[in-house]
Amino acid sequence: MATVKTMKPASVANANSFEPTLSQQPTAAARFVAWKRSLGTAWMLAYREWIRFFRQPFRVIAALGQPILFWVLFGTGLHGAFRGATPGEDFMTFFLPGTTALILLFTAIFATISIIEDRKEGFLQGVLVAPPARWSIVLGKALGGAAIAWAQAMVFLGLALAVGTVPLTSQWFYLVLFLFLSATAITSLGVCFAWPMDSTQGYHAAMNLVLLPMWLLSGAFFPIPLISANQPIGQWIFHWLMRCNPMTYIVGGIRHLLHGAATSTEINSVGSAINASNTASVVAGSAKTAWVPELGTCIGVTCLFAIAAIAIATWMVQKRQKGETV
Repeated sequence: MATVKTMKPASVANANSFEPTLSQQPTAAARFVAWKRSLGTAWMLAYREWIRFFRQPFRVIAALGQPILFWVLFGTGLHGAFRGATPGEDFMTFFLPGTTALILLFTAIFATISIIEDRKEGFLQGVLVAPPARWSIVLGKALGGAAIAWAQAMVFLGLALAVGTVPLTSQWFYLVLFLFLSATAITSLGVCFAWPMDSTQGYHAAMNLVLLPMWLLSGAFFPIPLISANQPIGQWIFHWLMRCNPMTYIVGGIRHLLHGAATSTEINSVGSAINASNTASVVAGSAKTAWVPELGTCIGVTCLFAIAAIAIATWMVQKRQKGETV
């Protein structure tokens, strides 16, 4: 009996080494549709963060109430022991920009910890196997968390404005934009820490080891010390640690835009104060106090910080993790 030989089609035989031909390459219209789909996914992820946030009332109270409590307690308790960069500056005024940055940091921590929860619940796996690009996850998480952090910071500053702690100036428009830029940078950094974590305990350990020390070494809680030839080595180390910290420029930018050039001064070794916006302002006989970066430097470094954090987070999300099959 004759046997019938069957031949596999070339497309089946070479299925494992299939490469799309020129005619099968995605067209410009297809790429636009994929890009639009990814943006839609990012928007839905950001909207989901808002829904989740407001469905947890205690989270709203904790993210906003704890920094306010710190501001009131520390501002009142250290009022008599603090010496600011300018004469007459009390600790509550000095600590206000740091409290605002702390609100951004706490909200970013609470927002990005949801990545670990979504992975455990299976939601994140569903997003990973979906057609939209993976960068939409970073964009959605970063923008959703940043919007929540920005809104809470604005509520806090609105309360400070209502009680007369800060004046209402024309700089507030730029302050609003700078706060959203800062919130995006901090939230993207939170995504970098939360993505490889398998447990919330590991994320909290990273928060206590990296994120909170970044805030403490930002000039938020105590001024950045000036350095001179007769300063001890510890002051030099602290100065450069704080100067290389990107959070320093976030706090410095908020300080500039909230209080203006009056508190954004740099006291040199002979006791002269030079306005950080290049407007001469001499305070004769002032002692050496603090170093504050210029406003332009703060904006530039914060922009670079945000770009770098988003790029690193995108690279981490694009990279396949161990045991991942999608």
